[in-house]
Amino acid sequence: MSSCPDLRGLARAFAGCCLGVGLLASAMAAPASVDPFPGIGRAATPKEIQAWDIDVRPDFKGLPKGSGTVAQGQVVWEAQCASCHGIFGESGQVFNPVVGGTTADDVRTGHVARLNDRAYPGRTTLMKVSTVSTLWDYIHRAMPWNNPKSLTVDEVYGVTAYILNLGNIVPDDFTLSDRTIAAAQARMPNRNGMTTEHALWPGAGFGQRQPDVQAVACMTNCRTEPTVASFLPDFARGAHGDLAQQNRLVGAQRGAPTGPVEAPAAPSAAAGMAPPTALLDQHSCTACHGVDQKIVGPAFGDIAKKHAARPDAVAYLAAKIRSGSSGVWGPIAMPPQTLSDADARSIAQWLAAGARK
Repeated sequence: MSSCPDLRGLARAFAGCCLGVGLLASAMAAPASVDPFPGIGRAATPKEIQAWDIDVRPDFKGLPKGSGTVAQGQVVWEAQCASCHGIFGESGQVFNPVVGGTTADDVRTGHVARLNDRAYPGRTTLMKVSTVSTLWDYIHRAMPWNNPKSLTVDEVYGVTAYILNLGNIVPDDFTLSDRTIAAAQARMPNRNGMTTEHALWPGAGFGQRQPDVQAVACMTNCRTEPTVASFLPDFARGAHGDLAQQNRLVGAQRGAPTGPVEAPAAPSAAAGMAPPTALLDQHSCTACHGVDQKIVGPAFGDIAKKHAARPDAVAYLAAKIRSGSSGVWGPIAMPPQTLSDADARSIAQWLAAGARK
């Protein structure tokens, strides 16, 4: 829901979109009586196609019937969205703000003036997004990040209405539905700021342009791998403080750490214990935790420093992994994890040993 959306939710939404397109294409590629790939899989059933074909176009094709008020959306938002995106869309410590940077004049003209203001410190979701369908579709597919596609259609309408109300796009008593969404679209601040040059969907206004699906340049004249040369050298770090700790004017956006490089900590007695990489990847732990650096949740190394000295560290950490946590390391909650006791204990043993690479 933010402009820098949760990567797990976005990846799931993108994977679902790709699979849905693939299933739809395979079902439509040949008559039912012809098997283009004999012995490989089977044709997708209409029910399977319907389950994946949930995208909503900017012309609202694919939008399901339903409705939700601003007030109903606020209830859902505060229960399931505010922990990451803030009560008023200003966002917490990690995600970019959803709301802010737009004016009444932007709503009138359909162009966000601050997108051309290089001095303005951030770009919020409502500054950039051009269509209500983008908001609705992404919330429907990918939110909440830890349980995507769990909101009902009416809840998605309500949450979308609440976001639009926070941006002063719709009034407090507005009911967003499949019948009123066009009225909301007519007030989107950046509705006239999008381009159709990509020709990614058909419709009036595209003329004779064709999407770039010919792949004529594929695997020829490929660009070389870029070399990243923008990392700060050690002598330049800390010149202006640690930028990662400095709040911007719009929300709690933070940059990459630029403070002085700390000397590595002395190795512990159990420093040779290898991380359970397979378990960390299998249970998506690394989506929110780095070994030495905080991502959404605290770094594994910081957890180890805080709890490794406890006599019951393994049992304590295993229980926290399975039950989840809230408020210990900041406002972003960790939901309960559905892994086995054995897997939780293996990860806890590594943390208790010092969480070394």
